Amino acid sequence: MSIRNIIILSIFALVLTALPQSGAAQEFKLHDGDSIVFLGDSITQAGKQPEGYTTLFKVFCDINGFEVDVINAGIGGHKSNDMLARLQKDVLSHNPTWVSISCGVNDVWHSFKEKPTGVPLPQYQKNMTEIVDRCLNSGAKVILLTSTPIYEKIDSAQNQKLKPYNVFLRQLAKDKKIILCDLSKIFLNLYGKKLRDDRLLTLDGVHMNPRGNRIMAAEIIKSLGGAKHLRLAKKRWELINNM
Repeated sequence: MSIRNIIILSIFALVLTALPQSGAAQEFKLHDGDSIVFLGDSITQAGKQPEGYTTLFKVFCDINGFEVDVINAGIGGHKSNDMLARLQKDVLSHNPTWVSISCGVNDVWHSFKEKPTGVPLPQYQKNMTEIVDRCLNSGAKVILLTSTPIYEKIDSAQNQKLKPYNVFLRQLAKDKKIILCDLSKIFLNLYGKKLRDDRLLTLDGVHMNPRGNRIMAAEIIKSLGGAKHLRLAKKRWELINNM
């Protein structure tokens, strides 16, 4: 299948992923000329693939007429200390309007290696607070993503250890008055439904398959006020495709 067809099918599925929201429709918070850097680990790094979540985010912007620059700053294996160390070079040097921060999976997951290299919760809290503060002090707006589960079992030892990390992220978003996209809650709710093998969300229990990427992209877009634009995306894509 061609890359073009993969993107077409992905954006159609992305539209179907979007769920109606109650209350007045929100406006998408990114505007023409804005830029967004997606800071993260290998999940984000893979997000620049044709079916990846940052690619889908860019396609969403394009077909809705938002001239937004999307920069992928994901590096496999990185934890909060690594992201903090490269924050200026990979993120702030771009003078972004927005920064999406996805960090926590490796901080916990790597604690279960034969030679543990994870980041303990107190140090993680310090690192993440500094990352958010430095982004805000640069003038960028921040969307904070809770960490997706480690293995598709709610009661895994890794997911139990990950819980307080996500609890901290929710409180950090509240304290800093920044947008929270609670991917952990969304994914755990889906895992609680005992998904069939053909409805799983990852390739290996951690890294997203196309369906997981679509859910990530849709939830980020909705957190940024783009729900109504998701519902219009299919029609707009068809119009563009027929030009």
